[in-house]
Amino acid sequence: MAYSELIKSFERIRSYMREFYVYGFKSREEYDAKSVRSYDNERRRIESWLGGYMSFHQNASGKRVFLSVDSRRTPHNPLYKAFKAKSFTDKDITLHFYILDLLAEGGALTSKEIVDRIYDEYLSHFSGTFSFDESTVRKKLKEYEALGLLRSEKRGREVFYQRTDDMSMNLDSWCDALAFFSEENPLGVIGSFLLDKLEAPSDAFRFKHHYILHALDSDVLSELLQAINEKRAVTLAMRNLRSGYEYQRTVCPLKIYISTQTGRQYLLGYHYRGRHMAFYRLDTIKKVTIGNTEKQYDKYMVFQEKFDQHLWGVSAGPDHNLDHIVMTIRVGPGEDFIRQRLEREKRHGTVEFLDAHTCKFSADVYDASEMLPWLRTFIGRIVNLECSSKYVVETFNEDLQQMSALYGGDGDVV
Repeated sequence: MAYSELIKSFERIRSYMREFYVYGFKSREEYDAKSVRSYDNERRRIESWLGGYMSFHQNASGKRVFLSVDSRRTPHNPLYKAFKAKSFTDKDITLHFYILDLLAEGGALTSKEIVDRIYDEYLSHFSGTFSFDESTVRKKLKEYEALGLLRSEKRGREVFYQRTDDMSMNLDSWCDALAFFSEENPLGVIGSFLLDKLEAPSDAFRFKHHYILHALDSDVLSELLQAINEKRAVTLAMRNLRSGYEYQRTVCPLKIYISTQTGRQYLLGYHYRGRHMAFYRLDTIKKVTIGNTEKQYDKYMVFQEKFDQHLWGVSAGPDHNLDHIVMTIRVGPGEDFIRQRLEREKRHGTVEFLDAHTCKFSADVYDASEMLPWLRTFIGRIVNLECSSKYVVETFNEDLQQMSALYGGDGDVV
């Protein structure tokens, strides 16, 4: 195919951008998901948007291309550019300007009136066979109504269309708010589109932990939030990130979880066939199909609230049984910040102060192994660690022994 900067299928470009940004470091020969020619076309397309952020390194196995983003020098998420390169036909772009121009003065017209005026005021001045029928114009009007660009009003048997935009709207006072929203909100791409309307967008913010990857899942997240808001079931077309195996799941979407450590996004839903709560990573979802209204939605929300009471992360373990964990730590003089950390980060656990220098944290969670990274942040202060899952304590002690072997020390287990 001929190279074009514009795209028709965002799912296809999403998969390529993940290969470059997330997994990266693949040579042209190692990327076997598509043909070599297709690889080259997609790579050039991505370079046309992200040329200033692309890097490569060369070794014996070939040239590996990847994205390199320095959050200290990059105030705006560059991945939003992919959403601003949607392809269109010559009729699409022509109708866009004709329709918005005809309705620019705030008047309301029917689809037939719009067709007649297109011919009278525009096409009559050109020679050629370029034409529109009323069906094509009506579809475009309904599309723009769904996008919020137009609104309709039925008067008798006729449907009149009118522009919804307020041309007097001034976004300048929202400059900083939009800049922050576009980088921090899960649907920040909306803020990015609004920033494009400003002559001088704000670049006042820099982020130490800047999770920009979620931008690629904005369309998936938007549809899931719509389904949650309307209390509808969804069918998810999914793809295993390791094997490439594709499959479907029909679920009742209940809540979106976002990791503050990795920026990964998850959907918690009730899986109808399995009859249980399950998490689905948004970057494994290729397409969301919104289904019928779920009549028992409120009942499933009660399940979600009970389920959430024993979650530490997004794992419910193999059988949804609870692990009981108790950690006793020593707090030295002047270390009140440790107490504050425990209170702030305990989630569904409880903190008990045994004396002026000893605290006990306890919790009942579905999968205590998820807590290991957090538990390790208290190494050097832990007096005792107990868990109903022997695997958690054994893994923690093995980590201590390996650290002792690497860096020296007594290597005492807890």
